[in-house]
Amino acid sequence: MPRIKAAVCHAFGEPFVIEDIEIRAPIDGEVEVTLAACAICHSDITYAEGHWGGSLPAVYGHEAAGTVTATGPNAKGVAIGDKVVVTLIRSCGTCPSCSAARPTNCEEPYDGDHGPIKTADGGKLHQAMACGGFAEKVVVDASQVVTLPDGISMEAASLLACGVITGIGAVVNAAKVRPGQDVVVIGAGGVGLNAIQGAKIAGARRIVAVDMKPSKLAIAREFGATDAVLASTDEPWRQAKSLMGRGADAVLVTVGVAAVYDQAPRYLAKGGNVVMVGMPASGAFSSYEAANFAASGQGMIGSKMGDVVIKRDIPWMVDLYAQGRLKLDELISGTWSLDQINEAIADTKTGAAKRNVIVF
Repeated sequence: MPRIKAAVCHAFGEPFVIEDIEIRAPIDGEVEVTLAACAICHSDITYAEGHWGGSLPAVYGHEAAGTVTATGPNAKGVAIGDKVVVTLIRSCGTCPSCSAARPTNCEEPYDGDHGPIKTADGGKLHQAMACGGFAEKVVVDASQVVTLPDGISMEAASLLACGVITGIGAVVNAAKVRPGQDVVVIGAGGVGLNAIQGAKIAGARRIVAVDMKPSKLAIAREFGATDAVLASTDEPWRQAKSLMGRGADAVLVTVGVAAVYDQAPRYLAKGGNVVMVGMPASGAFSSYEAANFAASGQGMIGSKMGDVVIKRDIPWMVDLYAQGRLKLDELISGTWSLDQINEAIADTKTGAAKRNVIVF
């Protein structure tokens, strides 16, 4: 089989190793994509640190963009030479979730231990999140890619694979924010900034960003937040409600911290919903007084990958970008080579970066 360079995780919490791996040709409905860019998501880091478990050795990375260089005999809707976004959203198209236009919850399992990649000596190598984008090439199902028009860089396009669709989708698909409603976004990182952009696009009246760092709150205003609240203040939900004049119709939690979920309902108006986007480590718990939800008609909604339908929502977002209504280039904090991936991850973990992107 052909060999490519990849960043391989051999032990949780240890640096990735840049090494040669084997990758087979696409079969059936698969496509091969030679990558130009792959952004670093905090989910990659969480997996690599062992907080969600998983199989090793593994290749992580799931925010990618590149050019189709081979197709399987049954791949549909994509051709060699197409520029594409590569996502982790693998859809069978026929299960109850896919049939109900909820492909992010596809019920057909994928076994990454038996995917298209192997170690250089032919051993098991886990294709994490059905993608494995920290590599020069990927082989994925055609359902995971969306073709791109001219006029968008591969670095910007890669962000559409996860962070952008997760944030915007959580607002428009999960929370179903309507014009004139009020939104609180807890966490002004990569996903949070896109939730803020989504709330602005949806026509929210007030968009209150909540974060621990003043520097991130300043950036949140650049992306559309009307107001900002420091999470470290005493009872920050009171300040947020004062700014809005009421509670929020939707509170989007974009950080994976269980304690934040404990506080999130305090920001709500009657009839409002907490949208659960950030994923705490396995085994972390939050607690609530159930009667408060019932008495106030409130709810909690889990949102995976923004509940997007990628072939519907990504073209819409690309068009918003072309119109100047969606910021993508401004989300990129830095670009790094594959050899620099451990440094890029360290920079991402400081919390200062919006999105770091590996370029090939």
